[in-house]
Amino acid sequence: MTEPAFLNDTRTSYDTIAADYADVVDDLLARTPLDRAMLGAFAEHVTGGPVGDIGCGPGLVTHHLRGLGLDAFGVDLSPGMVEVARRRYPDLRFEVGSMLELDLPDGGLGGLVAWYSIIHVPTDRLPEVFAEFRRVLAPGGHVLLAFQVGDEALHVTRGYGHDVDLTAYRLPPATIEELLEKAGFTMTARMVREPGEREKVPQAYLLARTPS
Repeated sequence: MTEPAFLNDTRTSYDTIAADYADVVDDLLARTPLDRAMLGAFAEHVTGGPVGDIGCGPGLVTHHLRGLGLDAFGVDLSPGMVEVARRRYPDLRFEVGSMLELDLPDGGLGGLVAWYSIIHVPTDRLPEVFAEFRRVLAPGGHVLLAFQVGDEALHVTRGYGHDVDLTAYRLPPATIEELLEKAGFTMTARMVREPGEREKVPQAYLLARTPS
Protein backbone atom coordinates (compact mmCIF):
# COMPACT_ATOMS: atom_id res chain seq x y z
CA MET A 1 0.00 0.00 0.00
CA THR A 2 1.31 3.44 -0.93
CA GLU A 3 2.01 5.64 2.07
CA PRO A 4 -0.06 8.86 2.23
CA ALA A 5 2.02 11.85 1.17
CA PHE A 6 1.27 13.75 4.38
CA LEU A 7 3.00 11.04 6.43
CA ASN A 8 6.18 11.27 4.38
CA ASP A 9 6.15 15.08 4.48
CA THR A 10 5.60 15.10 8.25
CA ARG A 11 8.30 12.50 8.91
CA THR A 12 10.88 14.23 6.72
CA SER A 13 10.18 17.66 8.17
CA TYR A 14 10.42 16.54 11.78
CA ASP A 15 13.55 14.53 11.08
CA THR A 16 15.06 17.77 9.80
CA ILE A 17 14.15 19.93 12.80
CA ALA A 18 14.32 17.32 15.58
CA ALA A 19 17.30 18.61 17.57
CA ASP A 20 16.40 22.31 17.33
CA TYR A 21 12.71 21.64 18.04
CA ALA A 22 13.64 19.73 21.20
CA ASP A 23 15.70 22.65 22.49
CA VAL A 24 12.90 25.17 21.88
CA VAL A 25 10.12 23.17 23.58
CA ASP A 26 12.24 21.94 26.47
CA ASP A 27 10.62 24.36 28.97
CA LEU A 28 7.14 24.28 27.43
CA LEU A 29 5.31 22.56 30.29
CA ALA A 30 7.11 24.69 32.86
CA ARG A 31 5.49 27.76 31.23
CA THR A 32 1.94 26.37 30.91
CA PRO A 33 0.29 25.52 34.24
CA LEU A 34 -3.10 24.76 32.66
CA ASP A 35 -1.44 22.21 30.36
CA ARG A 36 0.14 20.55 33.40
CA ALA A 37 -3.26 20.58 35.09
CA MET A 38 -4.88 18.68 32.20
CA LEU A 39 -2.05 16.14 32.15
CA GLY A 40 -2.41 15.75 35.90
CA ALA A 41 -6.16 15.19 35.62
CA PHE A 42 -5.56 12.63 32.87
CA ALA A 43 -3.05 10.81 35.09
CA GLU A 44 -5.55 10.60 37.93
CA HIS A 45 -8.19 9.15 35.61
CA VAL A 46 -5.95 6.35 34.34
CA THR A 47 -6.60 3.36 36.57
CA GLY A 48 -4.10 0.86 35.21
CA GLY A 49 -2.09 -0.33 32.26
CA PRO A 50 0.59 1.43 30.23
CA VAL A 51 0.06 4.85 28.66
CA GLY A 52 1.06 5.66 25.09
CA ASP A 53 2.24 9.16 24.21
CA ILE A 54 1.40 9.02 20.50
CA GLY A 55 3.31 11.58 18.46
CA CYS A 56 5.69 12.02 21.37
CA GLY A 57 8.29 14.15 19.58
CA PRO A 58 11.40 14.57 21.75
CA GLY A 59 9.72 12.91 24.73
CA LEU A 60 8.93 15.86 26.99
CA VAL A 61 5.34 14.82 27.70
CA THR A 62 6.29 11.15 28.02
CA HIS A 63 8.82 12.11 30.68
CA HIS A 64 6.25 14.29 32.45
CA LEU A 65 3.71 11.44 32.47
CA ARG A 66 6.27 9.10 33.99
CA GLY A 67 6.87 11.71 36.68
CA LEU A 68 3.13 11.61 37.42
CA GLY A 69 3.45 7.90 38.17
CA LEU A 70 2.30 6.45 34.86
CA ASP A 71 3.95 3.62 32.96
CA ALA A 72 4.42 5.86 29.93
CA PHE A 73 6.16 5.20 26.63
CA GLY A 74 6.37 7.19 23.40
CA VAL A 75 5.65 6.56 19.72
CA ASP A 76 6.55 8.99 16.95
CA LEU A 77 6.48 8.98 13.16
CA SER A 78 9.91 10.63 12.96
CA PRO A 79 12.99 8.45 13.58
CA GLY A 80 14.91 11.66 14.20
CA MET A 81 12.55 12.65 17.01
CA VAL A 82 12.71 9.16 18.50
CA GLU A 83 16.51 9.32 18.47
CA VAL A 84 16.43 12.64 20.33
CA ALA A 85 13.89 11.30 22.85
CA ARG A 86 15.96 8.18 23.55
CA ARG A 87 19.05 10.29 24.08
CA ARG A 88 17.30 12.73 26.42
CA TYR A 89 15.37 10.12 28.41
CA PRO A 90 17.33 6.84 28.21
CA ASP A 91 15.22 5.26 30.96
CA LEU A 92 12.03 5.51 28.87
CA ARG A 93 10.86 3.49 25.87
CA PHE A 94 10.38 5.21 22.51
CA GLU A 95 9.43 3.56 19.22
CA VAL A 96 8.91 4.69 15.62
CA GLY A 97 5.32 4.28 14.44
CA SER A 98 2.27 5.86 12.83
CA MET A 99 -0.96 6.71 14.65
CA LEU A 100 -2.82 5.42 11.59
CA GLU A 101 -1.53 1.92 12.29
CA LEU A 102 -0.13 1.45 15.80
CA ASP A 103 1.97 -1.63 16.48
CA LEU A 104 0.08 -2.25 19.71
CA PRO A 105 -2.35 -5.00 20.80
CA ASP A 106 -6.08 -4.50 21.06
CA GLY A 107 -7.14 -3.12 24.43
CA GLY A 108 -3.61 -3.00 25.82
CA LEU A 109 -3.41 0.61 27.01
CA GLY A 110 -4.82 2.20 30.12
CA GLY A 111 -4.46 5.63 28.58
CA LEU A 112 -3.33 7.48 25.47
CA VAL A 113 -2.13 11.05 24.95
CA ALA A 114 -1.93 12.80 21.56
CA TRP A 115 -0.34 16.11 22.52
CA TYR A 116 -0.46 18.39 19.48
CA SER A 117 0.16 15.37 17.24
CA ILE A 118 -3.18 15.09 15.41
CA ILE A 119 -2.56 18.54 13.92
CA HIS A 120 -0.74 17.17 10.87
CA VAL A 121 -3.46 14.64 9.99
CA PRO A 122 -6.00 15.74 7.34
CA THR A 123 -9.42 16.04 8.93
CA ASP A 124 -10.90 13.35 6.70
CA ARG A 125 -8.35 10.87 8.08
CA LEU A 126 -9.05 11.63 11.76
CA PRO A 127 -11.84 9.00 12.00
CA GLU A 128 -9.18 6.37 11.17
CA VAL A 129 -6.89 7.77 13.85
CA PHE A 130 -9.60 7.82 16.52
CA ALA A 131 -10.71 4.29 15.59
CA GLU A 132 -7.11 3.17 16.09
CA PHE A 133 -6.96 4.95 19.46
CA ARG A 134 -10.19 3.20 20.43
CA ARG A 135 -8.77 -0.18 19.36
CA VAL A 136 -5.65 0.00 21.53
CA LEU A 137 -7.37 1.35 24.66
CA ALA A 138 -8.70 -0.99 27.31
CA PRO A 139 -12.32 -0.67 28.49
CA GLY A 140 -12.55 2.46 30.60
CA GLY A 141 -9.29 3.80 29.15
CA HIS A 142 -8.82 7.53 28.67
CA VAL A 143 -7.53 9.59 25.77
CA LEU A 144 -6.28 13.18 26.06
CA LEU A 145 -5.95 15.37 22.96
CA ALA A 146 -4.32 18.79 22.65
CA PHE A 147 -4.50 20.98 19.55
CA GLN A 148 -4.76 24.56 18.30
CA VAL A 149 -8.26 25.98 17.84
CA GLY A 150 -9.43 27.16 14.44
CA ASP A 151 -10.78 25.88 11.15
CA GLU A 152 -7.98 26.19 8.63
CA ALA A 153 -4.99 24.40 7.12
CA LEU A 154 -1.64 26.20 7.27
CA HIS A 155 1.19 25.26 4.93
CA VAL A 156 4.48 25.64 6.82
CA THR A 157 7.68 26.00 4.79
CA ARG A 158 10.08 27.25 7.45
CA GLY A 159 10.44 26.12 11.05
CA TYR A 160 13.08 26.11 13.78
CA GLY A 161 15.69 27.42 11.35
CA HIS A 162 15.08 24.83 8.63
CA ASP A 163 13.13 24.42 5.41
CA VAL A 164 10.15 22.12 5.95
CA ASP A 165 7.05 20.99 4.08
CA LEU A 166 4.24 20.62 6.61
CA THR A 167 0.52 21.20 6.79
CA ALA A 168 -0.77 22.10 10.23
CA TYR A 169 -4.51 21.97 10.89
CA ARG A 170 -6.24 24.22 13.39
CA LEU A 171 -9.34 22.38 14.55
CA PRO A 172 -12.79 23.24 15.94
CA PRO A 173 -13.21 21.50 19.33
CA ALA A 174 -16.87 20.67 18.62
CA THR A 175 -15.89 18.82 15.44
CA ILE A 176 -13.22 16.79 17.25
CA GLU A 177 -15.66 15.95 20.03
CA GLU A 178 -18.14 14.69 17.46
CA LEU A 179 -15.50 12.52 15.79
CA LEU A 180 -14.44 11.08 19.15
CA GLU A 181 -18.03 10.22 20.00
CA LYS A 182 -18.53 8.56 16.61
CA ALA A 183 -15.43 6.46 17.33
CA GLY A 184 -17.04 5.19 20.55
CA PHE A 185 -15.65 7.61 23.14
CA THR A 186 -17.58 9.45 25.85
CA MET A 187 -16.45 12.96 26.74
CA THR A 188 -15.07 13.46 30.25
CA ALA A 189 -13.77 17.05 30.17
CA ARG A 190 -12.94 19.87 27.82
CA MET A 191 -10.84 23.02 28.17
CA VAL A 192 -10.02 25.90 25.86
CA ARG A 193 -7.48 28.44 27.05
CA GLU A 194 -6.42 31.74 25.56
CA PRO A 195 -3.12 32.00 23.67
CA GLY A 196 -0.03 32.14 25.82
CA GLU A 197 3.48 33.34 25.08
CA ARG A 198 4.60 32.29 21.56
CA GLU A 199 1.02 31.24 20.69
CA LYS A 200 -1.32 32.92 18.19
CA VAL A 201 -4.64 31.12 18.75
CA PRO A 202 -6.56 29.47 21.62
CA GLN A 203 -5.50 25.96 22.65
CA ALA A 204 -7.95 23.09 23.17
CA TYR A 205 -7.76 19.98 25.38
CA LEU A 206 -10.26 17.14 25.26
CA LEU A 207 -10.41 14.23 27.70
CA ALA A 208 -12.56 11.23 26.75
CA ARG A 209 -12.92 7.57 27.72
CA THR A 210 -13.90 4.26 26.23
CA PRO A 211 -16.91 2.32 27.60
CA SER A 212 -16.16 0.32 30.76
